[in-house]
Amino acid sequence: MGDVDAYTNANFTITEKKTKKVKKVSKRQTQDDTGNEVTTITETNGGTRGGEYTKANNKDWHGQHFCCWQCDESLTGQRYVLRDDHPYCVSCYESVFANACEKCSRTIGIDSKDLSYKDKHWHEACFLCTTCAQSLVDKQFGSKGDRIYCGRCYDEQFASRCDGCHEIFRAGTKKMEYKTRQWHEKCFCCCVCKVPIGTQSFIPREQEIYCAKCYEDKYATRCIKCNKVITSGGVTYKNEPWHRECFTCTHCQKSLAGERFTSRDEKPYCADCFGELFAKRCFACNRPITGIGGTKFISFEDRHWHNDCFFCATCRTSLVGRGFITDQEDIICPECAKQKLI
Repeated sequence: MGDVDAYTNANFTITEKKTKKVKKVSKRQTQDDTGNEVTTITETNGGTRGGEYTKANNKDWHGQHFCCWQCDESLTGQRYVLRDDHPYCVSCYESVFANACEKCSRTIGIDSKDLSYKDKHWHEACFLCTTCAQSLVDKQFGSKGDRIYCGRCYDEQFASRCDGCHEIFRAGTKKMEYKTRQWHEKCFCCCVCKVPIGTQSFIPREQEIYCAKCYEDKYATRCIKCNKVITSGGVTYKNEPWHRECFTCTHCQKSLAGERFTSRDEKPYCADCFGELFAKRCFACNRPITGIGGTKFISFEDRHWHNDCFFCATCRTSLVGRGFITDQEDIICPECAKQKLI
């Protein structure tokens, strides 16, 4: 019982008061209630007046000297109790040393068993469950506050309960705990496949427990291309997840992770493939004009040039930002055009 302060099996003690009863007899030994020998002997000294003495606790006493250590009344022929090698009459012993019963508040006398637990004491007949009044002598019990309970009543009122089945944890039951929650071993299982977690790894989410496989199936990020779980090093493109090795050029399959790329119809292409497949071509060098990286170009009618390729066909002077004249398929600067007309 996880919250029980203690059980009785090895913790409560029973104290029995040992008493001795002395009887005046002539030259005769007797035994008291506990089996100890108590002797009273009468001596006659050579026919003169005789004297009495009492033998108790392996010592000889004059009758008038064997008295209660507390009240000094003679104990010869009386019941008495030894405490720290000192004799006490029953009345003094009970008033000085006997405990009061926790239940009925009456003194636990020497003729009663004293049942004790955590500095509290009970008559045997008073050692009962607070709820059902069943005797707890020689039985397991639990305590809460100042009260004691049989195992069943304690469990019903105070025992912690499983977060899975909501049943109580019986004594000796194995308990699985995570943060502030607890389960029976059989109840600590994946909420999807219902397989007990045991010592395997698990993932908590919104008050539920998942095994690693079921969590991945339900929540893990998956690559948009291969649909497999991305465990590390993924790439995001247009708010969609990819493995680095899956994020490739649509045309040549070259990896685009960390590389310059552009897209066409929502598909990624490396710069080379995009230029070859879709870009305008320079009228002068016939290479693609991709525009990637800020490349500038010039268009005239249906023809296009890289900035670096837009020059006079005669003098090779750059015509970027200047006027020009077309001569069939060539473009020439105004100066060269004048020279050609002379």
